[in-house]
Amino acid sequence: MITAEDILGLRTASRDYQKTQTLKTNLAQALRNRAPRYLTIREFDDILHWKLRGQYGRQRKRRSANTEETVRAVTGLALSIQHDNKEYELELRFRILCALRGVEVPVASAILALVFPDKYAVVDFRGWRQVFGKKRDSFTVPDYKKYLAKVQLLAQELGWPVQEADLAIWEYDLRHN
Repeated sequence: MITAEDILGLRTASRDYQKTQTLKTNLAQALRNRAPRYLTIREFDDILHWKLRGQYGRQRKRRSANTEETVRAVTGLALSIQHDNKEYELELRFRILCALRGVEVPVASAILALVFPDKYAVVDFRGWRQVFGKKRDSFTVPDYKKYLAKVQLLAQELGWPVQEADLAIWEYDLRHN
């Protein structure tokens, strides 16, 4: 299992670090001027490119059903949901985002991690493998909660945003597998 010491030098070492920072900054600037907060279809597509990389084309036809209006409405609801029970808030956000075609837990986690980098991480097979020492290719919301709890502990130990600890874990896996 990965430790804070393993990723200590990897905070900004990821080949995706600068691209990730730019995407987070652009989203933060755009969302700051929107009430309610929502993503445009272009911003949604930028996140998909970032998350899916070479797999972006796999569900292109399925995702084409997502219109500008649908993306704005669904992301607007997901990003504006607030609840005293943060676990329930997380569940609602995931279930709402997964209503979009082509969005499952990993993509929903990418959206949330880029919009709320202090709170969320991106779940995928690389992070899971490093955190739990097991191969995993599909994820549920309960799986995500389990993963997020571990990444939050590492981030807290390092004094980093959750999303940056997660990116360092991803980079560690790239270098060691």
